[in-house]
Amino acid sequence: MSDRALLRLAARAVVAACTIGSLVAVGAVPASADKAADKPPRTTKGPCHYTETPDEPAARKVPLPPDPHRTPTRRTSAVLKTNHGDIGLTLDAAKAPCTVQSFVHLVKHRFYDATSCHRLTAYDRLKVLQCGDPTFTGEGGPGYRYKDELPTDLPPWPGDTTGTRKTYARGVLAMANAGPDTNGSQFFLVYGDSGLLPNYTVFGTVDAAGLAALDRIAAGGIQPAPDGPTPPVDGKPVLPADIRDARVCH
Repeated sequence: MSDRALLRLAARAVVAACTIGSLVAVGAVPASADKAADKPPRTTKGPCHYTETPDEPAARKVPLPPDPHRTPTRRTSAVLKTNHGDIGLTLDAAKAPCTVQSFVHLVKHRFYDATSCHRLTAYDRLKVLQCGDPTFTGEGGPGYRYKDELPTDLPPWPGDTTGTRKTYARGVLAMANAGPDTNGSQFFLVYGDSGLLPNYTVFGTVDAAGLAALDRIAAGGIQPAPDGPTPPVDGKPVLPADIRDARVCH
């Protein structure tokens, strides 16, 4: 399983957007569209530099997050209320202030309400539930991106002779991405220790009740793909994992 496996579904949005853009460019483009294309995307002026992605419009319309010059670093809690029970989250703004600020912003704007976690994996070294896309396809985002806040304190992955893989332990909450500095709204919850390159921002942890909910979802298995392996190791969960609403608890 490639280290880029976690990127695959999110990256499809970038490919699709680029393809559409190139097709439009072949024909005549109105002058107003030319001017819009030449206009640089809006970027916040604080340290997080949240930047609009015109080629990847928001799955649900939300403004750019606040970006004060002093990004809040206090711990915050949140809960994902799902059809499998509450998944409690502790958000670590000391380690990932821009990520937590964006996540809280999206929760408060109800971006995650009535969504479904679109991807479950069961590889030997990748056991996660991926959520955060209102389109349920792995292609949706908030219409902006921001920088990585990569972990520096993850333990090594056992047996990795290269020394490059790290352990994203059971209970970790981290951001999915499509490459460096492409964080948006999609995140993953680790239900089993996973060995990855440390290219994914860790911004919190899942509580015991949340892990029990993840275990139930994982135990239900993964929907098979026509040409995929048996049993399947990557795809939509058999048991729908619906986020009914998300709340910030503070």
